[in-house]
Amino acid sequence: MIQEEKTHIPVLLNQVVQFLALPKGGVFVDGTLGLGGHAKALLEVMGPQVTYVGIDRDKEALERARKNLAKFIPRVHLVHDNYRHIDRILEDLSLREVDAILLDVGLSSYQVDAPERGFSFRQEGPLDMRMNPEDPTSAYHLVNALSEQELTRIFFEYGEERWAKRIAKKIVQKRHLFPIETTTQLADIIQEAVPFKGYTKIHPATRVFQALRIAVNGELEALKSALEKCVHVLKAGGRIGVISFHSLEDRLVKQTFRQLAKTGLLKILTKKPVRPEEKEAAENPRAPAGR
Repeated sequence: MIQEEKTHIPVLLNQVVQFLALPKGGVFVDGTLGLGGHAKALLEVMGPQVTYVGIDRDKEALERARKNLAKFIPRVHLVHDNYRHIDRILEDLSLREVDAILLDVGLSSYQVDAPERGFSFRQEGPLDMRMNPEDPTSAYHLVNALSEQELTRIFFEYGEERWAKRIAKKIVQKRHLFPIETTTQLADIIQEAVPFKGYTKIHPATRVFQALRIAVNGELEALKSALEKCVHVLKAGGRIGVISFHSLEDRLVKQTFRQLAKTGLLKILTKKPVRPEEKEAAENPRAPAGR
């Protein structure tokens, strides 16, 4: 018996349906399918005439989405790939243009909650962080092989971490004694490196873990590449929506959209970012805070 995932709460669900649903049919591309939460809501209102392309770099996510979208599968193409290759993916499906694109560039809840994936410092797990477990480089490789200077750059650039240099130095010192293999090992090292008064509202490891995850998965490069390609595969009058979760993503999306708008390739429909409604923010703590 197929059971639907019960714990996944897709963010900005009502807004996604409002802005991106295709009432008269067409091609919809979901660049980050995840568990299929947005897809299910969209497919419910769009009807059988829509072709839905669901892309995800995580095979396990695709299999979970397949179960959650079981009744819609005949009109859903599930693709194991990185959305940065959207042009090639559409070409392989013999689709030249699309009517709507959604990119939800946050981390799936199930990935964060799975200790064996190594995304969270709150649970003991291998230092992994790969969205696609088939990729060759994990967080373990970066932490144990990169120079102090390169680690500092990653923590500062991708995590906006003020103590980047101190943390990198401490990591290099510790790895001379033993390999850093687990999430909690790394979190303890970070906590040791940061002055006690350096953090008040978030765990000291928060920004470093974000930075490593972004570096491991090439997230910002993938997002930039995808945004530039998306505009060229959209039909005239088509729409693209991006759900972002932190300032680096937010800044990149805004800058790219503004540049494309200046060239006439894109028209920005919302002057300000669409924010979660108060009720959603209270019910879903992982909803993006205003991106």
